[in-house]
Amino acid sequence: MKRIASFIVLMILGITLFLPVQSASAAYSAKNVIKEAKKHIGTPYKWGGVTPRGFDCSGFVYYSFKKNGKYLPHSSSGMYQKGKKISKSNLKPGDLVFFNTSSKGKGISHVAIYIGKNQVIHSVSRGVKVDNLNSYYWKSKYVGAKRL
Repeated sequence: MKRIASFIVLMILGITLFLPVQSASAAYSAKNVIKEAKKHIGTPYKWGGVTPRGFDCSGFVYYSFKKNGKYLPHSSSGMYQKGKKISKSNLKPGDLVFFNTSSKGKGISHVAIYIGKNQVIHSVSRGVKVDNLNSYYWKSKYVGAKRL
């Protein structure tokens, strides 16, 4: 009986070695990232924050993607180095949208997630919220967009 049990255990282990393993990135979908992001509307802003207790802009994007199997740097400029550059007219839900909100000149200082219909979700000083990409403020700060 022990031999049969050992044989069965070895067979199960052997079979599992040949089964395809689902990678974390296979779980990624833009729809799920947006769904996760929307759960946190109203979460307060916290500089350096990467948890639902408080987010900064890149921490919010980092968290929303990480919960869906996609790992990004925790900086808006680092995120800007990833993905494929796309035009504003070709934005799709789940794309990353980048801004320069700094008074010090050029560069990337803010990131948001495009959710469709000219809207982005992001963490700003008033916390996680949805804003219109074409509002005067955000339109004037727009730098570019990337698709992961």
